[in-house]
Amino acid sequence: MTSKPARRATPTVLLTGFAPFGDESDNPSWQAASALDDTRIAGHRVIARELPVEFGTSLRVLRAAIRETAPALVLCVGQAGGRTRLSLERVAINVDDARIADNAGRQPIDAPVVAGGPAAYFGTLPIKAMLAALLRAGIPAEISQTAGTYVCNHVFYGLMHALRRRRVRGGFVHIPYSPRQAAAHPGAASLGLDTVAEGLRIALRTALVTQVDDRLAAGAEH
Repeated sequence: MTSKPARRATPTVLLTGFAPFGDESDNPSWQAASALDDTRIAGHRVIARELPVEFGTSLRVLRAAIRETAPALVLCVGQAGGRTRLSLERVAINVDDARIADNAGRQPIDAPVVAGGPAAYFGTLPIKAMLAALLRAGIPAEISQTAGTYVCNHVFYGLMHALRRRRVRGGFVHIPYSPRQAAAHPGAASLGLDTVAEGLRIALRTALVTQVDDRLAAGAEH
């Protein structure tokens, strides 16, 4: 009697969003990420996890999720109200400088994300190819040169620090307000949750099938 070969586990992608913060009752970064939970993209199972909007705690939750899911790729998503497009972040810097307190009441000023860590980390996802794919699909997108200095940048830097010795690629995307949120911010741009979720699906698929990034101009003058 011959034994059956062991079934290979489906490779995974870790996709994170954030809990609500500030005066908001929801956070479309988590709503869009959770919409893709347990879907399949380019042969990978998407596992979505919600991160708290808290310095320190968010990284502990993220690191635990990485250990649990053993992903081939990690994409973290946050909200940047006032932006008009999906913003594919290029670089995370080693500084926490909070204009407002986080959800635990912490408000670090000019503090390192990782003491003794490098000044910055570049994301390792093919953001130019992702940008091109999003624009072809009619989804407004851009390359961003700053992830801010709040919890989003904290998580982006912490992610890349955690992955620095792993063969796992990672990056960060900011999204605009949802239409519901924009109604409370007259003049602010917004993107529907279905559009954001589809944008994340396209971004993930492109990242998974692209090993060498496109070479195209997508920088900024200021």
